[in-house]
Amino acid sequence: MNLSLEMMLQLAIIVPLLATFAIVATGKYPNIREGVTIASSLCLIYLVVSLYQGLLAGHAISAFWWELLPGLTISFDIEPLGMLFALIASFLWLVTTCYAIGYMRSHHEKNQTRFYLCFAIAIGAVMGLAFSANLFTLFIFYEVLTLSTYPLVTHAGTEKAKKGGRTYLGILLTTSIVFFLFAIVSTWFVAGTLDFTQGGIFADDVDKTVAGVILVLFIFGIGKAAIMPFHRWLPAAMVAPTPVSSLLHAVAVVKAGVFTVLKVCVFIFGLDLLAVLPTTQFLLYLAGASVLLASIIAMRQDNLKARLAYSTVSQLGYVTIGALLATSAGVIGSSMHIAMHAFGKITLFFCAGAILVSLHKSQISDMRGIGKQMPLTMVAFFIASLSIIGVPPAGGTWSKWYLMMGTIETEQFVLMVILMLSSLLNIAYLLPIPFHAFFPKLTPFSPIEEKSNADKVAEQNGQSIAIKEAPLPSLIAIVVTTLGCLMLFIYPQPLFELATAVLTGRE
Repeated sequence: MNLSLEMMLQLAIIVPLLATFAIVATGKYPNIREGVTIASSLCLIYLVVSLYQGLLAGHAISAFWWELLPGLTISFDIEPLGMLFALIASFLWLVTTCYAIGYMRSHHEKNQTRFYLCFAIAIGAVMGLAFSANLFTLFIFYEVLTLSTYPLVTHAGTEKAKKGGRTYLGILLTTSIVFFLFAIVSTWFVAGTLDFTQGGIFADDVDKTVAGVILVLFIFGIGKAAIMPFHRWLPAAMVAPTPVSSLLHAVAVVKAGVFTVLKVCVFIFGLDLLAVLPTTQFLLYLAGASVLLASIIAMRQDNLKARLAYSTVSQLGYVTIGALLATSAGVIGSSMHIAMHAFGKITLFFCAGAILVSLHKSQISDMRGIGKQMPLTMVAFFIASLSIIGVPPAGGTWSKWYLMMGTIETEQFVLMVILMLSSLLNIAYLLPIPFHAFFPKLTPFSPIEEKSNADKVAEQNGQSIAIKEAPLPSLIAIVVTTLGCLMLFIYPQPLFELATAVLTGRE
């Protein structure tokens, strides 16, 4: 049966939601339940890739669901930025599911059915958000994403998990209601529409002060972008299992935040208006401060997931800066960085989870010398670190290149220095981890952990220390995302073309 592109668009949103019923029905049979999740993710990838091919062919793909009030609809439209986000999320749903199978079983996690259920709802929300044709539709799926990920953050059920969940939900809902919703209503009142439009929706004679205030409301209201001081939900959510952290940082939540920032800047304000608003410079410096301060805080974290969480806060600032620079290079750099950071950071979190499952270590000071036990994991960690830093042969090189070009074009030399300092700080808080994992005796790093009796016996007998890599499904996921970091450097052209098309609206 040949499906129309319009039907495929709707199925891309519906399929993950339909999968939830099958996941619940097969909850007592883990193999079938996880098979359903994998089958659903493969189906979603097929639908999204088909839509991508339709976009490349020049087809206008849209769908209408419901009109609540005149001009206020739930409707969808495919354009390059949403397509980029959907491609990333659909592919990483499959990879994260593969990783989760190994992690959740090896770690003997409870409530696994609830995990896969909420994950599927979150992916459905991401698809709806990515393909939203207007701010109203985007806001609905933005909030569904928040609510569906709350049970994942509190998955462990401990008091610490519940406290982290309250912080997570409290900050995201507060910013949405106090700022984001107010910004949407103000936009409706001033512009008369909420439809995403190439070049923006505000009239040429709009009051710049009013538009500037609305911009501030948007940036503060999109709490998932974790701009300081509304970033604390992200470190608080690190109490969740590692597959959830991967979902938060790479597949869905924070990517939904910076995607929304970029979408608002390009399709609500437009680059020409954005460049002349009186509050743009203030927000640029605020994003720059987030980049720098979060990097400094990351250096002080001994818990690996906490260090990676603050690293994410910093990296999200890169995307916000690129959007607010209001130049083609900035938009291209931000769009590409969404993908580059997704593959780099998900690999780092996968590695952190593998170390926890295999060696029961979560503190960086305890990870000296683990390269002998987990060589593949620590090589993957090294390559993903290079991508976050932004140096060859990893994909982050290209996104940071365009972001730097954007700061030079706009003569934002302070921001250029901040981005350079942040990359140096990335080196300082990421590279020592794999370095001392493989070369523990070269330089002092932390008190050397006492070897286990089994390792002592092995060394006395002239044997090598036993390899203790992650379970095979998790290891496969780590290898796939690591290869993704490398491929994005070697073959960035499709991503670059999508990012460039964001400026024109169509491929």
